[in-house]
Amino acid sequence: VWLERGHECCSIGAQGEYAGLAAIKAYLNSKGETHRLVCLIPKSAHGTNPASAQMAGMKVQVVEVDRDGNIDIAHLKAMVDKHKTNLAAIMITYPSTNGVFEENISEVCELIHQHGGQVYLDGANMNAQVGLCRPGDYGSDVSHLNLHKTFCIPHGGGGPGMGPIGVKQHLAPFLPSHPVVTLKSDNTLSSLGTISAAPWGSSAILPISWAYIKMMGAKGLKHATEVAILNANYMAKRLEKHYKILYRGVRGFVAHEFILDVRPFKKTANIEAVDVAKRLQDYGFHAPTMSWPVAGTLMIEPTESEDKAEMDRFCDALVGIRHEIAEIEEGRMDSRINPLKMAPHSLACISSSTWDRPYTRESAAFPMPFVKPETKFWPSISRIDDIYGDQHLVCTCPPMDIYESPFEQERASS
Repeated sequence: VWLERGHECCSIGAQGEYAGLAAIKAYLNSKGETHRLVCLIPKSAHGTNPASAQMAGMKVQVVEVDRDGNIDIAHLKAMVDKHKTNLAAIMITYPSTNGVFEENISEVCELIHQHGGQVYLDGANMNAQVGLCRPGDYGSDVSHLNLHKTFCIPHGGGGPGMGPIGVKQHLAPFLPSHPVVTLKSDNTLSSLGTISAAPWGSSAILPISWAYIKMMGAKGLKHATEVAILNANYMAKRLEKHYKILYRGVRGFVAHEFILDVRPFKKTANIEAVDVAKRLQDYGFHAPTMSWPVAGTLMIEPTESEDKAEMDRFCDALVGIRHEIAEIEEGRMDSRINPLKMAPHSLACISSSTWDRPYTRESAAFPMPFVKPETKFWPSISRIDDIYGDQHLVCTCPPMDIYESPFEQERASS
């Protein structure tokens, strides 16, 4: 899974991207190229990439993607030519968040190297590469390896603060150091210094991934990668007759994730991604990633952990929702008051003595045979105002006068 033979590796907590970019910057500075500050980032990259580049003191320049979801090579070449004197790096998410393996990944890396830059590969999607390929083989200079999702750590909240990075030999002297331990690659004259408070990151997290790797073995890890890709393609194939799959590779397949384009339903049925997401709760599912990387869409990533029966239930739910959308499109259901716009349906809502909606309580709470009363997951609340509350904040802090001392309160009353 590492970048190449003879790699160096350092664990530096949640700042893998920052450490990798800082190592690149220190390497360029050591060559007297302190003016190289431009970091190219495709629109298909993870949202953390530009933030990390900014933190590392680089100037972000965005690269477009083509209609197939790959990096737009023509635009990349133009950007490289424009910034060739000051080019520091490019950050690539591979496979991309658009759910495709970049067909020209080696060409991209070579182009950056020809103009004096370095290649940072975002390792968040390493679970689609382990056992099949190595970033160093197609040109990456540094990459972080997410332990969450790829190596068994829970994915929720973006994963806990633990992210090892791998670099090629020329960047090894510029890895972070720590006063508590002496790293094999530590060079006090060139190291960028200490980044993580703990020398190897979280000691509570690392043993979990170590045990997972040991128990899975090389064959098991490779199989997990293959299943993750297979699961995504199975679901995409099941749903393609009902929804548009936004991006595919040149052979018609997706990588480890795929994007459902639900944007057309806004015009045909007044339905948006948030409505589909809320309605999925009635079917017993938490919604997938919404409106990212493409606004107004749903991005689905089953990984290798879901069995076929669970994937089929999820697909059945999305197919059922598509039929509900069709009822609105065909005029059989009101475009403002319908199971999607009113979702999710809480127990309090369903059991209320008043029901004035143009659809039944049963279709609202039990839309599929697999959604049974005895196993139903009930949403705790119904829909309120979507993002209105996020955009119109109301302070609920206690008033300042509760902090006044009894003396001040007495003086004020007198």
